[in-house]
Amino acid sequence: MRKRTGETAADSADNEFSGDRQFVTALHRGLEILRAFRPSDLHGLGNRELAERTGLPNSTVSRLSYTLLKLGYLAYDDGTGRYTMGVPVLSLGYACLGGMKIRETAQPFMQKLADDCGDGVLVALGGRDDNAMTYIACARAAKGMISLQLNVGSRISLARSAMGRAYIAGTSEAERNQIMEQIEDRYGPDEWPQIRDEIFNAQEQIRDQGFYVSLGKWQSDVHAVSVPYRSMHGDTPMLAYNLGGPGYILPRERLVQELGPRLVEMKDNIARTGV
Repeated sequence: MRKRTGETAADSADNEFSGDRQFVTALHRGLEILRAFRPSDLHGLGNRELAERTGLPNSTVSRLSYTLLKLGYLAYDDGTGRYTMGVPVLSLGYACLGGMKIRETAQPFMQKLADDCGDGVLVALGGRDDNAMTYIACARAAKGMISLQLNVGSRISLARSAMGRAYIAGTSEAERNQIMEQIEDRYGPDEWPQIRDEIFNAQEQIRDQGFYVSLGKWQSDVHAVSVPYRSMHGDTPMLAYNLGGPGYILPRERLVQELGPRLVEMKDNIARTGV
């Protein structure tokens, strides 16, 4: 089902699974409350902001936030009237990361590449989280002084980032079509044609040279190269590797001639470990 213009992620999922008697709408909406929080929300979120981000009615948000508070998944500040995430949410995240064997295996390969590339380069591994890519591992040069301010748990755009576009290129046709519909609905007729063409270009680059080079597509001063990665184990989801940094450190020639091939080599070496 295509999402209507203005329809929220919560509405879309509720409509998609409306005929599924096993789907628990209340649980889905509670999870949407937790997903609304971002690392930049240092002072927390109030019910009004949660309602704006999720598209849920204020009364629903109030009941869900109260329930999550009682269960410890949210904490409440009486002085500000805002919620922050509770410690149990962190335990869920670490349980997820602990179950991904690929992280432990990939980390030394990623660290070596980051050290070889030098200051300013960030090597990352990420997976899809709805309309974003979430970092599940990253590495910087051991002696580096500058780098992108991204870490494990950071979320970046699925449609605009090099990592996201590499991920899309590596998916099955059915999943890719579904993702493209979501992106079209999300960005609308003004932005969609350019984004669509750039995603198609990423597919062509990966098909022709094995990696995708992005020059200022996510942020104007950031250049990156990415490759999709599908694990040999069925319990590990589709992922993508990314190498990025400031444009003045990563000019196109360096990405195409040196770092793109190095990233593909790293991916292949990790694949040979069997993860």
